[in-house]
Amino acid sequence: MDFPNLQIETERLILRPYKKEDYLNWYTQFDNRLPSQYKYDDGRPLNMSSSTEDWFIEWIKGFDQSAKKDDMYILGIFRKEDGVNVGKVEFFTILRMDYQWAMMGYSIHNQFWNNGYGTEAVGAATEIVFSTLDFHRIELHINVDNKPSIKLAERAGYLFECERKAFSYEDDKWTDFLIYYKNRSY
Repeated sequence: MDFPNLQIETERLILRPYKKEDYLNWYTQFDNRLPSQYKYDDGRPLNMSSSTEDWFIEWIKGFDQSAKKDDMYILGIFRKEDGVNVGKVEFFTILRMDYQWAMMGYSIHNQFWNNGYGTEAVGAATEIVFSTLDFHRIELHINVDNKPSIKLAERAGYLFECERKAFSYEDDKWTDFLIYYKNRSY
């Protein structure tokens, strides 16, 4: 697969790969996060001193390398009106072959919650995953008690498929996850 153009615009957002010029914007939004709002919100980082511009440039180079190998794609979510980075979406190739199967993750900086950015971004990202990256199936893997993420998945048109028992190793134990999915329509 050729390295695809992964930019898409919605009414209010632009999703695209990070560029080195995004460093200050990215840093500022992390630094402006509110304290953690619930269990699955990291909140404001305690120490951003290791998040230097050089570190950021290497970090996004890693994204480019992973995308060229078709392993992982990470897109920043930027508001159209002012270019502010409100979060990111990420897609991981689970299996290509006869399956064309991917997983998507998403996060919105907590100071931008309750504006519909997550639902809008996941909808746009879904379009890219199907049309540009040519996946057939996307899964969202959600902790069973992560109610905001469950609501977002449902608002974005994802369907509940199952609960996978002891699916992911977190906090020194195997954790159950809910699986939401969407298949490409032809």
